[in-house]
Amino acid sequence: MNPSPHAHGAPTGAPQAAVGARTWPAVSVIMPVLNEQRHLADAVRRILDQDYPGELELVLAIGPSRDRTEEIARKLAAEDQRIKVVANPTGRTPNGLNIAIKASLYSIIVRVDGHSLLPDDYVRAAVETMEETGADNVGGIMAAEGTTSFEKAVARAMTSPLGLGGARFHTGGEAGEVETVYLGTFRRSALERVGGYDETFTRAQDWEMNHRIRQTGGKVYFTPRMRVAYRPRPNLKALAKQQFHTGRWRRVVGREHQGTLNLRYLAPPMAVVAMAAGTVAGAFGFWPGWILPGGYAAAIVLGAAVEGRGLPPGAWVRLPLVFATIHLSWGVGFLTSPPGLGQQKPDKR
Repeated sequence: MNPSPHAHGAPTGAPQAAVGARTWPAVSVIMPVLNEQRHLADAVRRILDQDYPGELELVLAIGPSRDRTEEIARKLAAEDQRIKVVANPTGRTPNGLNIAIKASLYSIIVRVDGHSLLPDDYVRAAVETMEETGADNVGGIMAAEGTTSFEKAVARAMTSPLGLGGARFHTGGEAGEVETVYLGTFRRSALERVGGYDETFTRAQDWEMNHRIRQTGGKVYFTPRMRVAYRPRPNLKALAKQQFHTGRWRRVVGREHQGTLNLRYLAPPMAVVAMAAGTVAGAFGFWPGWILPGGYAAAIVLGAAVEGRGLPPGAWVRLPLVFATIHLSWGVGFLTSPPGLGQQKPDKR
């Protein structure tokens, strides 16, 4: 990422809003957007309506969408001078983030997505937490909320330790230092210290970025005060595809940064290997081999019975399949991640 003239502190002449005895720093909200015509207007409205006393700008990095996303974005920008629209020719998320950061003005960067629905106090909570803790990046809970029975099952799985491994940005928990957070509110100086987002990471760019921030002495901090509504994938195929690619790219992070893979990340591929071996052994007449896939199935059903308490019946019966899809798709993606994936470094000129 190219250096910015605003790398240190607030940019020259940046507005500082004083409320009482407090001065609130100006913030830049950045949003990479692609094919988001259904959700963009609502997401933008939530940002512009923030209960934040300081100056706020919104930079939309628009990819080559196949719908009316760009038209909607430019209409919104024409209606509110706080919105700036820039082009993201590749449409890829890390590229769009870097483009938006470069086009932004202020020393605090709030990253959001085109389908994010921020609570009114999100930016205020982020800035307060950053100032109280001295963190380089702060973030909160990825609050999965479904409307259909399937989406409700996915939402419950995502907020369960049995589903995605217990990271605090999924399950909640006490405030404190963590490996990574959802989305994130950054000091510009931290982003520029590590060179911005690595554009080779189509996915997992948040985890990879936060790793580099921590490796260079920065602090990544979780607070339950920051809570963002998240829409889960609407069907089994979309969920499997999402988890497959997440697993693939998490292995790329492990290759790039040795020593970052712990049991939480290795459990899904280990489960896939164990069940495949057990199934093959059972199919060739070694009946104890069936214990492995059978035991996994029993554990998933039992876990879903416990974790699914309070769900509507339609969501509860789907929960075991959702858990299995998350585990196995992630595991297969991890195991089949090509050695060359993510190795080609793009030209960042």
